[in-house]
Amino acid sequence: MYKILLCLRYLRTRYIALASIISVMLGVATMIVVNSVMAGFSNEMRDRLHGFLADIVVEARSMDGIVDARRQMALVEDAAGEYIYAMTPVVEVPGMITYKDPITRETLTQPVTLVGIDPVGKSNVGPLRSCLDSYNPVLEGGVVVREALRGADEVLGWELTQTAAEYRKWRVEEDRQLLREEGLISPLEDPAGTPTTAPSEQPIPVPDFDDGPIEAPTELVESGAPGVDEAPDLNDVFNDRPAAQRDPSEPFAARVYLGEQITSYQTRDPKTGAISKVSFVHPGDDIILTTVQAATPPQPISINATVVDIFRSGMSEYDGNLVLMNIEQLQEQRGMIAEDGDAITSIQIKLHDYADAEIVEQKLKAAFPPGLVSVKTWEEKQGLLLSAVEVETAILNVLLFMIIAVAGFGILAIFFMIVVEKTRDIGILKSLGASSGGVMSIFLSYGLGLGIVGSAAGVGIGLLFVRYINEIEDVLSMLTGRKVFDQEVYLFKEIPTQTNISMVFWVALGAIAIAVLASVMPARRASRLHPVRALRYE
Repeated sequence: MYKILLCLRYLRTRYIALASIISVMLGVATMIVVNSVMAGFSNEMRDRLHGFLADIVVEARSMDGIVDARRQMALVEDAAGEYIYAMTPVVEVPGMITYKDPITRETLTQPVTLVGIDPVGKSNVGPLRSCLDSYNPVLEGGVVVREALRGADEVLGWELTQTAAEYRKWRVEEDRQLLREEGLISPLEDPAGTPTTAPSEQPIPVPDFDDGPIEAPTELVESGAPGVDEAPDLNDVFNDRPAAQRDPSEPFAARVYLGEQITSYQTRDPKTGAISKVSFVHPGDDIILTTVQAATPPQPISINATVVDIFRSGMSEYDGNLVLMNIEQLQEQRGMIAEDGDAITSIQIKLHDYADAEIVEQKLKAAFPPGLVSVKTWEEKQGLLLSAVEVETAILNVLLFMIIAVAGFGILAIFFMIVVEKTRDIGILKSLGASSGGVMSIFLSYGLGLGIVGSAAGVGIGLLFVRYINEIEDVLSMLTGRKVFDQEVYLFKEIPTQTNISMVFWVALGAIAIAVLASVMPARRASRLHPVRALRYE
């Protein structure tokens, strides 16, 4: 009983031990919060990578692809059909995109990856619909500023929305007016191009068509719509769309879903700190895509395409690089259509249960001739990125655990001080019959108590912080005057968190173990004190 009595007495009266309790508490709380947030971000990232890539990808080793898509998909079905929920053919090749900066009128070119898809097939193996701008409302500060332009049950395709079609007609009229003003065309050459109004003499800002649908092109022009003299038609600049050959208001046969970050950037207001998006290309605009033919040697080709929609997956790796295009047009332009079957570069497969991925992977590898294709799961394709996140999390855990280790050294120093201060008391206890093991257990129990109290408080504070982390972020944003976690930057509606019970248990247990280990050396010193020498200690 004397051991428990002294241990509890020290916990209640030795206020210097409060520093150790606080250190343990802060260390445990920090590790729980950081691990929960990291797990939340990691899971969101994995979901987005997984959703866009599908479960398994069968890829050709050459950009020329593998011939006869139907036969290749039938081969996949025969090999592992019972495990497969859906699959879709894909053509993926590197390329370049060329578009106009509507402010400087400069022609911009940058590298991209062209991905030819069937929208319906792609939506069956991944969440394509939820990534397209026209199927989602636009939010600003949690408030809907534009409703979805397409119904949730509308079939995915390559048609322009009404807003994009009206915007395209308006841009065509303004392009004609601009070319007429510059003397590049005459009314005889373009009889349909009757101007609606004279261009403004003042510099006009670029319109932001993300703010809402356009009601009518004439209203836009009459109200001084921006962009009148800023951006002539890109294809007229390159002399690849003669007015006599086609109606410029009609979209090109090649249609694309454009990654949001390819032709846009974010800017911050220096006064308010608010972040806004500036887009150079909108649905209804034309772009030029450049890639190579499926031939030996490869020859460059240019494709005139119309932007149908903007997609955002939330991963900059995709949003800043991918241009999704109608697969038949990409195949036709690259010369991948043949009598013996259209060529494709990959097949994306979604399984009924991803737990069967390893079995399906082995079956598909055995079904295809060696060296013809590579078969990988989405985790294997993104292995470098996923492993980098895991290594980062592990290193962060080691660094944060050092905080608890510092608390352990604090306990060690405090206990040594207590042993020195209580040397005579220890001598009295031993003279009254206390054993060396009993004296040692006093300090070990004391360390255990500090660890339990500190860990319990840390677990409570950490879980509360995780539970109300978004409310805490709102308060900090209000106090600092700018968003601590900006949804427009991180592409999350709120800070993602995921608390793992086993992680909380091991963090708390580790903190308790460090507290107990830190008390071992002082406890051993106290247990080795000789009663007579301890009583004579000055």
